[in-house]
Amino acid sequence: MRIPIIAGNWKMNTTLAEAIKLVSEMRDELDAIANVDKVICPPFISLAAVGELIKGSSISLGAQNLYFEEKGAYTGEISPLMLAELGEFVIVGHSERRQYFNETGDIVNKKIRAALKVGLKPILCIGEKPAENEAGRTKVVLAEQLSLSLADIDLAGSLIIAYEPIWAIGTGRAASGKEANETIEFIRQNISQLYNKEIAQRVRILYGGSVNATNANEFIQQPEIDGALIGGASLKPEQFLSITRQASEISRL
Repeated sequence: MRIPIIAGNWKMNTTLAEAIKLVSEMRDELDAIANVDKVICPPFISLAAVGELIKGSSISLGAQNLYFEEKGAYTGEISPLMLAELGEFVIVGHSERRQYFNETGDIVNKKIRAALKVGLKPILCIGEKPAENEAGRTKVVLAEQLSLSLADIDLAGSLIIAYEPIWAIGTGRAASGKEANETIEFIRQNISQLYNKEIAQRVRILYGGSVNATNANEFIQQPEIDGALIGGASLKPEQFLSITRQASEISRL
């Protein structure tokens, strides 16, 4: 049985002081929630401090991005070696990285390789744009993103996939649980074709896009959905705790 994951992507929010306050407010309650993997992904400047706060707990730390080279003259970039000393997970290929920073499938592929090489667990984000969704091209787009991102990568290592339809990110408009489940079922079938059925059944696939405490249950109760990548709601302790508790309850059924 796949253990569900609830991951919070704080994006470019919280100062160092705000990050410490946010984690302090929910650490103990979050730590006490069982049967679900809990991941917090704060901005780079807060990774070390948050890591200290959650040390010894059941909460894991993740980064929001990385560069694919381990060292060199890449001003402003973060090396996978640097992150490996701090956390366990790293988000790769988020739609905002693809949109605002022109990350291609080839770049995402290099980042996944770099992460796996140093023992980080990538959370690969894929998703279609509004126009692609409306044109009925969702499956074509997702298959292409998976093919490019995972080209020649051995999935014997750890990998998590997050399906985040771009039209649902930060818009307040989420897909229905049924729609998300059907799309994630397609993603799993695609993984089976790229690798094999055993790997496809082992890979955990999350849903992301305007998930909150009110609608989370609709997604995480679906058979193909293994948790959620949370944006705005992860900045609100009561929301993030509620979503995590809901995932824990479902995993016990």
